[in-house]
Amino acid sequence: MKNARLKTILTVSLSAAIALPALAHIERSEPLQSLRQSYFALVGMTFGPMGDMVKGKIEWNGDQFATWANDLAAISSVSVERGFAPGSDKGKTRAKPAIWENPEDFAEKLAALRTEAAALSAAAKSGDKAAAVAQFKKTGGTCKACHDEYKARNYLY
Repeated sequence: MKNARLKTILTVSLSAAIALPALAHIERSEPLQSLRQSYFALVGMTFGPMGDMVKGKIEWNGDQFATWANDLAAISSVSVERGFAPGSDKGKTRAKPAIWENPEDFAEKLAALRTEAAALSAAAKSGDKAAAVAQFKKTGGTCKACHDEYKARNYLY
């Protein structure tokens, strides 16, 4: 009886210790904006080092590039669309109103990112640097297409 109770107390305590920092990151007054910003921060933190590798700012490492490309494919597959619910265009956001005015086009652009990120992962895994670099540029084009139309400048990052 004592061991079961102790295990329960430890499990609850450990769960709370793990969950509280994660919950603290979420802006409670604007949780959907926090979701979007976190998603795109992860995309940027994954895509950015690959860009540095492609540009020669850091030494090329095909295995590391493939790992980052795989991470990007996984991150991009997360359903960030729920972060663009009606009414979430207010508050701290870089998202332009055009997202809510033309959700079908925005969804198509997200789908293109996911498709090209998956292709980037496959190209990087092939070990063919030229193919990986070419696909990286194509994937970057999907980011730019969305940024040009749907991302306001000069906010946060």
